[in-house]
Amino acid sequence: MRRREFITLLGSAAAAWPFAVHAQQKMPVVGFLNSGSANALESGAAAYRRGLGESGFVEGKNVLIESRWADGQYDRLPELIADLIKRNVTVIMAGGPPAALAAKNATSTIPVVFTSGDNPVQIGLVNSMNRLGGNLTGVHVLFTELESKKLGLLRELVPKAELIAALINSSRPVAKSQEMELQAAAQKFDLRIKIIHAENDGDIEPAFASMAQLKVGGVLVAADPFFNAKRGQIVSLAAKYALPAVYEQRPFATAGGLMSYGTNLADGYRLAGIYTGRILKGEKPADVPVSQSTKFELVLNLKTAKALGLTVPSGVLSIADEIIE
Repeated sequence: MRRREFITLLGSAAAAWPFAVHAQQKMPVVGFLNSGSANALESGAAAYRRGLGESGFVEGKNVLIESRWADGQYDRLPELIADLIKRNVTVIMAGGPPAALAAKNATSTIPVVFTSGDNPVQIGLVNSMNRLGGNLTGVHVLFTELESKKLGLLRELVPKAELIAALINSSRPVAKSQEMELQAAAQKFDLRIKIIHAENDGDIEPAFASMAQLKVGGVLVAADPFFNAKRGQIVSLAAKYALPAVYEQRPFATAGGLMSYGTNLADGYRLAGIYTGRILKGEKPADVPVSQSTKFELVLNLKTAKALGLTVPSGVLSIADEIIE
């Protein structure tokens, strides 16, 4: 190659390079912040990308995603959200109430789309479900409001149980309301309930050991991203101590848990992806009402029931959305 031709090519490449960088910089970036762990919420993250795709946004093609996972350690959230803000993200997707509250506290200008198992008005994320008046909108995935329903289902599986343990994360803003709901439901079902708290890694094993000592007839694991992140450990401990347990999400049952009842989380994350797409197209969060995911699912693991010596009533079997054998 002649020297002049080489210089011309080099000059063309150098001229094109800033435009390529500029194009990449102009691609919107979604900051994906989650209270839980990547392993526990793999299906949720995939569903979120599907929702983005339904809105016309494909990762790597016309949108970038920066993911940050707290792994159930809520004290890490302010640091993680600060890092995303420094990276000039276009929109923040906050999965779980702790992440959503951390995002709300960190910025009043960057649009935030959340998924929240707690009522977003009650915990202070938005002023109302329709007239939001801020930079947040999202999807209310019903979990916290279903504790009494979960207790009723567990009661049907262990009808002779007199004492039930409820595992609750006391660091959650909704912990007190969860306890009150369960106490009221226990009276209705003529049960005694023992509230056992766990808010960090070191609390979980002693909590199950104390349940075994108390000889509880079953366990209700309350809705919480921290417990979701520790799903494998919690299911293993329930099996170790032969404790029938009910959980909030399908992955607990597929991992060997006895039963789960709650909103289809993947559907909630898909809706959040669609909402994110609407924001990326120019809509303001204040103009996008909070939606409510109401696709519920009851999942039963008959293999676990058999191992525990339980007979699942036909009435429960008939309403199950999925039966694992």
